[in-house]
Amino acid sequence: MRELSVAGAETLSGKQRIDRSLLIGICILAVLALTPFVTEIAGGNYVLNLVLKAMILAIAAVSLDLLIGHGGLVSFGHAAFLGLGSYVTGIALTEGITNALPVLGLVLLICGLFALITGAISLRTSGVYFIMITLAFGQMLFFSLSSLSSYGGDDGLTLWDSPVLFGQNVFLAGSGLFYSTLIILALTWFFVGRLSVSRFGRVLRAGKENPVRVGTMGFDIFHYRLIAYVIAGLLAGVAGFLTACHAEFISPSTAAWQNSGNLIIMVVLGGMGTRNGALLGAIFVVLIEESLSLITHEWKLIFGPLLVFIVLFAKGGLVSLITRPGGRA
Repeated sequence: MRELSVAGAETLSGKQRIDRSLLIGICILAVLALTPFVTEIAGGNYVLNLVLKAMILAIAAVSLDLLIGHGGLVSFGHAAFLGLGSYVTGIALTEGITNALPVLGLVLLICGLFALITGAISLRTSGVYFIMITLAFGQMLFFSLSSLSSYGGDDGLTLWDSPVLFGQNVFLAGSGLFYSTLIILALTWFFVGRLSVSRFGRVLRAGKENPVRVGTMGFDIFHYRLIAYVIAGLLAGVAGFLTACHAEFISPSTAAWQNSGNLIIMVVLGGMGTRNGALLGAIFVVLIEESLSLITHEWKLIFGPLLVFIVLFAKGGLVSLITRPGGRA
């Protein structure tokens, strides 16, 4: 009872901060919306594609933050949903299904089933065991995708078509895909933000602190966590759909554990359990990685200490740099 009461009190006392975080998020999305106009002056398609990549990863990072930041569930296999979503998209296009709605329906169905099955098993563990079992499921999917010799195997597969929505190539690389991704990112950001302050989100956060006590109150925390796990998997699957459209190529490496680690870095660096943390983290990591790689081939020697510096001196993540101490931006 105490955990839910505390969570409820935090929600009430944080109404003003919610308004501020909402404004900050809208400003970030507005800046992203102006990118195509800015790139006409400087950078061209290179900058546009870079920001597009950041937005796609931001969708996956926001979905992962629902697990890590609100549920206390550190999944080391979240990139599996990215890979699965991209492969379902690529296989559907290769087999002649170009209508975006059926393709997205297949992505949601298969990613949802995969999340439901793996989540039902993984969530019976906790702590480091949960981390290891999600890693195991992610690697199982990675090797399964690598074995699909009909669709490129280890080498991946080039896509010659793009999904069509109502006769329009809105998912074709360019401004159409950019704004389609921006709309999906905005919807994902808003949905997860609303979900986190709802009763569902409060129970999820209370279960993060003391699952036993939440269970004694009559809440089945396993079901709440499983629902959150499935929602996160569905959203990451949509990010995989967009990844395939953007790259016009599918590869098993999308589902590799290293990409799961990158998503975790984005969430932690941005600020776990905050409205805009994962969004800021994804944009920052992609832009900084690309900027440093243009300066030196050994850019990781700079990127690593930079991450340590941020973690040490911005303990609330990047959002702590633009909000008051204790704010949930």
